[in-house]
Amino acid sequence: MSGSDTLDAILCLDTSKESEVVAIQGIEVVSEAVKPEVFQAVLGIAIELATRGREGKPVGTTFVIGDEQKVMQLSKQMIINPFKGYTNEERNLLNGNLRETLREFAALDGAFVISGDGLVLTAGRYLGGATDEGPIPRGLGSRHIAAAGITALTDAFAIVISESTGDVRIFRSGKILMEIEKPMKA
Repeated sequence: MSGSDTLDAILCLDTSKESEVVAIQGIEVVSEAVKPEVFQAVLGIAIELATRGREGKPVGTTFVIGDEQKVMQLSKQMIINPFKGYTNEERNLLNGNLRETLREFAALDGAFVISGDGLVLTAGRYLGGATDEGPIPRGLGSRHIAAAGITALTDAFAIVISESTGDVRIFRSGKILMEIEKPMKA
């Protein structure tokens, strides 16, 4: 029942194997502009950072996926781009060698911007375009507001890891699509 805080259903979706568009509350979860395997890889990295952190410490960061040209127009680089000058193969998220690099750069302020086909364009990016559309729950900070704003103004997804709770939230069209709570330690 809605609002009862009781789990009555679980939906498991392997976005790397499902090719059709899945809709939650009328919003596309997987876009034609974002390859499912890219979305799955970013979500996997986000969940890994949320549960294990970096060197045992909580890490909060934002990944923006897709509509990269518009995202780059609505944002600015805060630090020297650590991915500039590398080949597309070296910057491709689907390259298993990049996973540890992403974990290290997650400690930087700012967001990662990733193309729909998995190319990591930048890290340490300030996301502009905050909007007043759609209420963000109290207690969520600037990282979440920036993700809501950039996804409201673009056709991108944002995956945000809360530094304080370790929860992962997926944003699309300025709204939270899904929340994944950090598992409690036994």
